[in-house]
Amino acid sequence: MLVETPPEEHAATAAAPPSRRAARAAGLVASAAILVLVALVSIAVGAKELSPAQVWHGLLEHSGTYGDTVVRERLSRTVLGLLAGAALGLSGAVLQALTRNPLADPGLLGINAGASAAVVTAITFLGVTGLQAHVWCAFLGAAAVGALVWFLGGSRSATPVRLALAGTAISAALYGYLQAVMITDDAALGTMRFWTVGSLSAATGTTVAQVLPFLVAGTLLTLLLARPLNALALGDDTARSLGARLGRTRALAMLAATVLCGAATAACGPIAFVGLMVPHAVRSFTGPDLRWILPYAAVLAPVLLLGADVVGRIAARPAEVQVGVVTAVIGGPVFVLLVRRRRTARL
Repeated sequence: MLVETPPEEHAATAAAPPSRRAARAAGLVASAAILVLVALVSIAVGAKELSPAQVWHGLLEHSGTYGDTVVRERLSRTVLGLLAGAALGLSGAVLQALTRNPLADPGLLGINAGASAAVVTAITFLGVTGLQAHVWCAFLGAAAVGALVWFLGGSRSATPVRLALAGTAISAALYGYLQAVMITDDAALGTMRFWTVGSLSAATGTTVAQVLPFLVAGTLLTLLLARPLNALALGDDTARSLGARLGRTRALAMLAATVLCGAATAACGPIAFVGLMVPHAVRSFTGPDLRWILPYAAVLAPVLLLGADVVGRIAARPAEVQVGVVTAVIGGPVFVLLVRRRRTARL
């Protein structure tokens, strides 16, 4: 089942009056201010209570005290949340445009399943241990599955339907493989039980440095694709008449989404609903123009991710609830509302 935006809605958006553009720009600035506020809260609030003076000292100096160490850990966690949230929001927006399905998310094309399968394989059959090694395995698995989905979807003749069907089939096969391996291997089960929930708790400066180049490259490529993807949303025939190169645009969009989602999943594990909810919510007040959807998604997705992480940290003090659990609790009811409210079209 795919959900499509009418071409006339795209045409109306392209001719948005200056007052609407000004309102969108002001909203983007306000969203950025909210993101800064949430980031500060993420550094200051956690499972362990610290005074404002301890937080300020930990940011400016690192004397090795308990409070300073906690603040530095929260800082790494916040930076990773900013990067991963933006990546998930952007990849979700691109995949929704690519498949012409506003209810699509990065899991639709099997990228999350590919990352998970690669980590399980590395643990069980290759004896790979350590978080940093798992990051690279997850990224390579996500990239491999992204390439496989593109190939099975028809490569340059790929259509939204083919890509969605190929991703769904590969995801089902890989999750079956995951269950089979984890049932027979206690070590894989123990690691994956934590990793597949999705968490920012293992964030370190090294993890951020490893995924940063991929996230920057994927973000730049995504922003450059806003105009071609807008043309693609009008339909293949109309896009061709406007001079769009369908095969190249779809290939680059698939590459950008795979790099962004793969890097975020590798660093944090698969986190559900962020890539689905944020672009869909943004579209309700920006319209279908990706030149606005993408910047908004890059700003508001980290707001959701960091906000959920803060809620998870304070909900069960002195322990914490993983951010993937919190986003799933929020995302489930929201997803039901989206499905009930959106007009759907049969394949």
